[in-house]
Amino acid sequence: MAKTLFEKVWDQHVLTASDDGSALLYIDRQLIHEVTSPQAFEGLREAGRKPWRVDASIATADHNVPTTGLEHGITDPVARTQVEALDTNCKEFGIIEFPMGDIRQGIVHVVGPEQGLVLPGMTVVCGDSHTSTHGALGAIAMGIGTSEVEHVLATQTLIQKKPKMMRVTVDGELPKGITGKDIALYIIGEIGTAGGTGYAIEFAGKTIESLSMEGRMSLCNMTIEAGARCGMIAVDDVTIDYVKGRPFSPKGDIWERAEAAWRDLYSDADAVFDQEICLHAVDIMPQVTWGTSPEMVAPIFGGTPCLNDAKDDVQRQDWQRAFAYMDLEENTAIMGITIDKVFIGSCTNARIEDLRAAAAIARGHQVAEKVILAMVVPGSGLVKKQAEEEGLDVIFKEAGFEWREPGCSMCLAMNADRLEAGERCASTSNRNFEGRQGAGGRTHLVSPAMAAAAAIKGHFVDVRNWR
Repeated sequence: MAKTLFEKVWDQHVLTASDDGSALLYIDRQLIHEVTSPQAFEGLREAGRKPWRVDASIATADHNVPTTGLEHGITDPVARTQVEALDTNCKEFGIIEFPMGDIRQGIVHVVGPEQGLVLPGMTVVCGDSHTSTHGALGAIAMGIGTSEVEHVLATQTLIQKKPKMMRVTVDGELPKGITGKDIALYIIGEIGTAGGTGYAIEFAGKTIESLSMEGRMSLCNMTIEAGARCGMIAVDDVTIDYVKGRPFSPKGDIWERAEAAWRDLYSDADAVFDQEICLHAVDIMPQVTWGTSPEMVAPIFGGTPCLNDAKDDVQRQDWQRAFAYMDLEENTAIMGITIDKVFIGSCTNARIEDLRAAAAIARGHQVAEKVILAMVVPGSGLVKKQAEEEGLDVIFKEAGFEWREPGCSMCLAMNADRLEAGERCASTSNRNFEGRQGAGGRTHLVSPAMAAAAAIKGHFVDVRNWR
């Protein structure tokens, strides 16, 4: 019987299934950070339980870690308590942790693939919604809640209801200057932030196949912003080449057997999806969000919408609220929007390819005087090290960008990096909700190259015409 990629991985992990569509799944890997794990560990402690498989979990601090002044430690007492609790819990329960000061430390969704902790065909969970990132490796990767983090620690299983399946096919040669981030924002703009609700989305087509693993991870990272449970991309040579040789990847004969099995991780030709969406790469331009939801997005040559074009009263009211919060008006040209700060980082765009793209724009230029802060935050200590070996840090610093230590940073303002009320930011992160980067802060989501160009010009420009 023909199966989709999702069905192949799902079926291999079902322990028991119910008539209502729910199933008890075996979980191969749990990624842990300091924000959603303290209560889970305390629950184990109170129940007198131990992790079912200690080696199946891996931890690193990312949300609360400072990106400057590490020699002074974490000054915020709440953030410090959470990170210290992670250190204590990992030591007590025997879980491997990449703590602050370890070069492997970084954003959990960067560290996992980088270390070979996430492999094709796995089921992967983390107490973080952007766990969907790891679906780029042909894995089922889902964000879970704190109680579920405890359940997986205790049993290595999770009860889930099987979602419907959607395939988003993007065909054609990817235009110059267009990235996985632009594809993600374009798709969300087409289907909306509820368009994927109830679905697992598989991304397919020649355009997707042409993406690097970093580009695929950026795309899958934002699947959750379309409302989907997870996103996936079939295994191919790009996947295999990325995974091979990483610290936790299989070695020797086990690698040969694993690769042979992974080569079957694609949707069969006659597999049936509940919904099919077909898009064309030629239609995708550099994307910039203008509002307070990722679906409020426009191409660089576009503008904010006209209220009369709203499909219904609900959308009209959403747009009106977004205009008020973002201090914008209808029919405002995207390239006319000026910015105060720039953030290049996050689990969406803080890998080496992202930093190379931003550095290529920044080289030989200077951050605009009106931009009061432009920061680059690598996704891990290893990304930072590689970038410095390639001289990218020098390019950024000479251009006026701040070169920071790895962490989630300004993505969600759980540390010292945040926007002040009224400040406008070009950000490579994944959410532009009200207050996401700081109370009253205004966020515009873009690709790394677009963010770097905005930093230099002081407003949004088309990187396809960059000189």
